[in-house]
Amino acid sequence: MADQSIISALVLGLVEGLTEFIPVSSTAHVLLAGHFLGFRSPGNTFAVLIQLGAILAILLVYFQRLLKIALALPSSALARRFVLSVLIAFLPAAVIGAAAHGFIKSVLFETPMLICIVLIVGGVILYAIDHLPLKPRYTDVMDYPPSLAFKIGLFQCLAMIPGTSRSGATIAGALLMGTDKRSAAEFSFFLAMPTMVGAFALDLYKNRDALSFDDMTLIAIGFIAAFVAAVFVVRSLLDFVSYRGFTPFAIWRILIGVAGLIGLWLLG
Repeated sequence: MADQSIISALVLGLVEGLTEFIPVSSTAHVLLAGHFLGFRSPGNTFAVLIQLGAILAILLVYFQRLLKIALALPSSALARRFVLSVLIAFLPAAVIGAAAHGFIKSVLFETPMLICIVLIVGGVILYAIDHLPLKPRYTDVMDYPPSLAFKIGLFQCLAMIPGTSRSGATIAGALLMGTDKRSAAEFSFFLAMPTMVGAFALDLYKNRDALSFDDMTLIAIGFIAAFVAAVFVVRSLLDFVSYRGFTPFAIWRILIGVAGLIGLWLLG
């Protein structure tokens, strides 16, 4: 096993974990990084399985919160409404993702130039939204009504286009619908749980015949790196956006998109 492959697996795992829950598009970063690193995994096993590291990270960080909500379900109407809101928000992406999975994976995910352009456009939009004089009506995710959650779920569907960012679309939609920045980011965490688990299960099922575990060491390295990096991000993001907003992420998106276009022009 080449040292270069190990380094690439480590880098891609860190990229996945660091970008999965912030509005910069982990898909775009992993695809572009893999493209320029020349990293290939038989049956795309690596890209599918390192996502599990990020999933486990958010479940670990939010375990006590999830347990508290689960235990409150029989007696708390508020807890039941919150769970219903998350499931309603998840539904649009579940339907569209399942229906268009083949086109998304075989066409959109194989177009690096499109990914770079969407990164830039999404960065400009996120920057503009972050500077709008919005007056939030909702500051606690537990108070989000199902109707609001459904609208946020429709925005999440924009993330079917690689480079958009699942969390970015969710957060932008939530802000426009009247939430504050902190609760918008936190709701994106909760919505990520069913969405990522569903996407992971669908990817695993669709690729079941092509999956190869020949590079288990590389997969393990990427998985652990994604897990550790995602734990760090989930634990620090809410405080960060409370003080800094989303402008740093918007600028980062634009810079990466421009750098990607330059790299594609120079290197192909």
